[in-house]
Amino acid sequence: MREHNEPAETPRRRRARRALERQLAYQRAKAVRARGREQEYVEGMRRRSARVREKLERLGRIAPDARVLEVGSGAHGLVFFFGTSRGVGVDPLACDYAALFPAWQGRARTIAAAGERLPFADASFEVVLCDNVVDHAEDPALIARELSRVLAPGGLLYFTVNFHHAIYSAAARLHAAWNAAGLPLEIGPFADHTVHLTLGGARRLFEGLPLRVLQEHGDVAEAKAAARQLPPRHAGDRLKRLFFKNALYELLAVRNP
Repeated sequence: MREHNEPAETPRRRRARRALERQLAYQRAKAVRARGREQEYVEGMRRRSARVREKLERLGRIAPDARVLEVGSGAHGLVFFFGTSRGVGVDPLACDYAALFPAWQGRARTIAAAGERLPFADASFEVVLCDNVVDHAEDPALIARELSRVLAPGGLLYFTVNFHHAIYSAAARLHAAWNAAGLPLEIGPFADHTVHLTLGGARRLFEGLPLRVLQEHGDVAEAKAAARQLPPRHAGDRLKRLFFKNALYELLAVRNP
């Protein structure tokens, strides 16, 4: 029961809470499947972290003991094999993930906290990572501001998020509206996200922040090609061929002095 002085839960906060519940259920099922196959997961994580670090090191030096933060480190984050002894992961479900995936979660310090309210002082980290998580959270724009705030001057930011054709943004708003009205109809892709960003929406997350973009990528053609290569299983897959979905926006930036 809500305390007398506690503010009412907003629709966006309710969607963010539901997205977390669904993510935890998904990762609990994955933990069962992963038993006895942990090394397969570890090798995949090593390769992925190495690719991201290599991208960043083309743009600036990263010290072996760099202070590295991953916001939304999740179950299989980049920070666990990023190659630093001073890595920190932040995720609202960090305690659950530490219990579910002990084979690698202990490789970095993890903290259960929201990306909108990072428990760190300004300029605390030389590298900040945020890999395809903000569209599951309550306030993506506030998370972007927090990423910039905790990044030290001259530090490197690696950020990704999926973006979609505008038709999915409209559908996401409709899904949110009928849920807010109390209709118990939940469509998985929309229930797992608080927002479906367009490319313009993803870029606007960083407007006005003290960051200099070093590299940016958002390729709609790649997403359309991937949709065409998969045999359609349902009407949603056919829509993806016309109105692209899950294109990746990638931003590499440096914090201004």
